[in-house]
Amino acid sequence: MEVELRYATPVLKYYMRNIFFFIIFLLTSVSAISQVGRGVYRFLDLPVSAHSAAIGGLNVSLPNQDIGFALMNPALLNCETNGVISFNMANYLSDIKFGSAIFGHGIGQNNFLSYGVQYIDYGKFAGYNEFGVYTEDFTAKDMAFYISYARHLNDYFTVGTTLKPIVSVLERYSSYGVAMDFGISYDNELLSAGLVVKNVGAQIKGYYSTDFGDHKEPLPFDIQLGVSKKFEHAPIRFSITANNLNRWDVVNYKSTEKKQTNFDGVITPTKVGFVDMAFRHLIFGVEFVPTNNFYIGAGYNHRRAQEMAMEGFKSLSGFSFGAGIKLYKFNVGFSTTQFQVGNVAYQFSVSTNLNEFVSF
Repeated sequence: MEVELRYATPVLKYYMRNIFFFIIFLLTSVSAISQVGRGVYRFLDLPVSAHSAAIGGLNVSLPNQDIGFALMNPALLNCETNGVISFNMANYLSDIKFGSAIFGHGIGQNNFLSYGVQYIDYGKFAGYNEFGVYTEDFTAKDMAFYISYARHLNDYFTVGTTLKPIVSVLERYSSYGVAMDFGISYDNELLSAGLVVKNVGAQIKGYYSTDFGDHKEPLPFDIQLGVSKKFEHAPIRFSITANNLNRWDVVNYKSTEKKQTNFDGVITPTKVGFVDMAFRHLIFGVEFVPTNNFYIGAGYNHRRAQEMAMEGFKSLSGFSFGAGIKLYKFNVGFSTTQFQVGNVAYQFSVSTNLNEFVSF
């Protein structure tokens, strides 16, 4: 035993040192762009599965059989996602639909790949010219393709990266860009954590040109950190995910004031306090997980609740709920989220492991 520990200790120190420098690299290499604007391609922030939507819409720390979580943190790919294919569909507002699909594949015991797509379809619109004369119908769509790779470093740590080509077509205007995500995850049975630097990249082609050339906008760069904890003697799991760690003021880049509009259209500026602003960076999730084949989840997104608040009107904006169960060889999930006052979005996911049908 003493011999094993003597050789194991240098190996553990080696991994810890590399992980430390990896984290420092992620945080420092993007410092120059951490104060950019809100960015284009905001559909990348939408929930990628019914499970993630149920516990707040964002989670970068939960390693499980739901391969959809790898779209939020590529380091969450693992042996359980080998051969798993997942489809996610949701209604948003009016006839707007969004969804995702992803397939995972393992290479040996320590290397994992996944291929996915995330999209939003804004529906069909009637076109009119400046004189109010009907011209023709048109559509608007955004789509991102995900190619992810993760490597298992040891029994606890996994690192991963994602390459994301992005295409956007809004009527006759089109744009495309490319982004990358860098993530690391820690998993120790009852406790897991994840860190992700998201959307490091650029808009290669803007929607339109000006006298100064192609008009380009920044991508929605974000740094996210999350922790998930399951109790040893109770089927309860809590998750806390912090986002926008690269900027403090998520209300306005130049001030800490928000504007609240009532039913009469009166705009009342109010000061956002320190505690309120801090909680706008946090998303809370709780799950009841008696087995690996069933869960009931709920989440709270304080920023969404505050931004969707309307004076004199109560709503469940900011809250989300959902459940999932394994039926035969398929995992099915359903969630409901109120993204806007008076409008509820429903999300449905189904996944299966193709290894149960054919070996990969």
